[in-house]
Amino acid sequence: KNSEGSEIAPDGADVAAHTAIVGGIPNPAEIVAELLGWSQEELQTALCTRTMKAPGDHIIRMTNTLAQAVDSRDALARHLYHGIFRRVVERTNRSIGFREGTLFCGVLDIFGFEFFEKNTFEQLCINFTNELLQQYFNSFIFENETKLYRDEGISWDETDFPNNGAIVDLLQQPPTGIFPMLDEECFVVGGSSSSWHSKLLKAHDGHTNFGFLKHVQNTFVVKHFAGPVTYTVGGFLEKNRDRLSPDIVE
Repeated sequence: KNSEGSEIAPDGADVAAHTAIVGGIPNPAEIVAELLGWSQEELQTALCTRTMKAPGDHIIRMTNTLAQAVDSRDALARHLYHGIFRRVVERTNRSIGFREGTLFCGVLDIFGFEFFEKNTFEQLCINFTNELLQQYFNSFIFENETKLYRDEGISWDETDFPNNGAIVDLLQQPPTGIFPMLDEECFVVGGSSSSWHSKLLKAHDGHTNFGFLKHVQNTFVVKHFAGPVTYTVGGFLEKNRDRLSPDIVE
């Protein structure tokens, strides 16, 4: 046994059988494979290897690196979460008699604005969602207020109403929005988070809602509606890639 008290498999042992239960806890790969209707061997093969076409229509199977296997696992988890989430909403709508143009049930997950000591891809996604919610709130509430003021003949100044449209455009407007540029960098041969960062600094130099800290490398600042947040670019590309490998799709 090792220092954690778990048993070490003897040489030549069947690894799949040995790892089926560790310390009385079922192997996660076995559980996932069963829920997906696959064998554990099929799941492990899909995550840990990849097939490539060679000249002459030959198929080559290559072993993934640890990082590539982790990316495949995370991409599968995100797609499963997305599918389950959509399924829950569809089933809920169907159960209350949803018809086009009538009452329906939707799900709004309000994350809350996030600002930590170290902020990365997840925080940018969450804060982007909150920017969109804030934009909707501004548009719905203040446009209605504007109409009410006009109807009642009340004088007002348009600059009194907040507008975060420039921040939303900074994040999502192609081709130079932060997210579109990130998607593009994912398809660039040899693309990296650091090269994406350099392109961001050049594209948004002078933008009122964008900045960077000279004394902190590989960071950028987005001046959100709720306040400025400094993001660390490490891992952005890896986390943004959620494409399923052909082996998993098949």
